[in-house]
Amino acid sequence: METRIASAARGLRHVFLRDLVLTASIGIYPHEHAARQRVRINIDLAVEDDGARALSRAGVGRDELSRVVDYERVADTVRSIVAGGHIKLVETLAERIAEACLEDKRVHSARIRIEKLDIFPDATSAGVEVERRQAEFSTR
Repeated sequence: METRIASAARGLRHVFLRDLVLTASIGIYPHEHAARQRVRINIDLAVEDDGARALSRAGVGRDELSRVVDYERVADTVRSIVAGGHIKLVETLAERIAEACLEDKRVHSARIRIEKLDIFPDATSAGVEVERRQAEFSTR
């Protein structure tokens, strides 16, 4: 698994969101339907880096939010997905978040890790990590 995402050679920047902890209605068991539980969400996005592609081009380096993927918007989208109702599987939650991130065509890939934090008394967490690429969603 590649851990380094930012690359001038590939024209990518790494946009990330670390350790977003939310309470979610998630799980397949009856007790998981009855009570919300804590999940930790980590997101890594490979995003087109206009600065790496053409350093001498006019306008590169503009200090404007519109030229970048806004991580606050990503966080708000995740909060909205989690608040949207009960989800049976952490895999489904990860897929929904990945798909939402890839709606921005500048995002080439999205790696999403979801961890249930209180699922086992003798483990810190249990969960899943998925990675999806723009091409997987461009045929829809």
